[in-house]
Amino acid sequence: MSESLPMAELDRRAARPAAHGTAVRAMFDRIAPTYDVLNRLMSGGVDRRWRKRAIRELGSAPRGPLLDLCAGTMDFTALLVPARPSERVVAVDFAAEMLERGKDKAPTAERVVADALALPFEPGTFAAITCGFGVRNLSDPAAGAREALRVLRPGGLLVVLEFFRPERAVTRAFHTAYASYVLPAVGGVVSGDREAYRYLARSMDAFLSRTEYEALLREAGFASVRGQDLTLGIASIVVGEAPR
Repeated sequence: MSESLPMAELDRRAARPAAHGTAVRAMFDRIAPTYDVLNRLMSGGVDRRWRKRAIRELGSAPRGPLLDLCAGTMDFTALLVPARPSERVVAVDFAAEMLERGKDKAPTAERVVADALALPFEPGTFAAITCGFGVRNLSDPAAGAREALRVLRPGGLLVVLEFFRPERAVTRAFHTAYASYVLPAVGGVVSGDREAYRYLARSMDAFLSRTEYEALLREAGFASVRGQDLTLGIASIVVGEAPR
């Protein structure tokens, strides 16, 4: 299983991007039936508060269509629709089964099965993009940032909510214990797919820190990049603006 499911390290992803994407897509399709149950169980509902905090960052975004990138089972999408009721909202994910499981949360939103590294939209289509807990699964996060910038309008915002690699000692210790023991054990029991949750644990431990991701966005061309930690740095929000 470990050979067919590429590890989380970014250098290995870059060497085998197609294999990484195919394996991760298949993994999310497998765990889709229990994904929401596990999210609520293992986060105690705090993930919803994090998403609401991220949605508030859209207050300075221009009016126009919204894209929920790596939408999964559409938890973010379900908050975007009432936040911008008069706007077009599009949910994109490369795992069709995840979108299918979430469709009733936001029935007015468009659902598109697509790769975040090759979006099927014209340049400047969207006024804002959200991405909740998805960028760490991309084979090439830098390419994902450039693609997000391509489809944003001038002045549009990218709002990313993610489990970045912790920089605080206390948060690193929590992440290590949670990712090494709790996530694979509970995720394996509920979903029947322990290896999938081992991968998700590795993806948190081996990803970029928040400050490294902020630097990546600046290098990709984003302006006014800023970030903030949530709940002792367990999760973080990073915001970037498309140059005007």
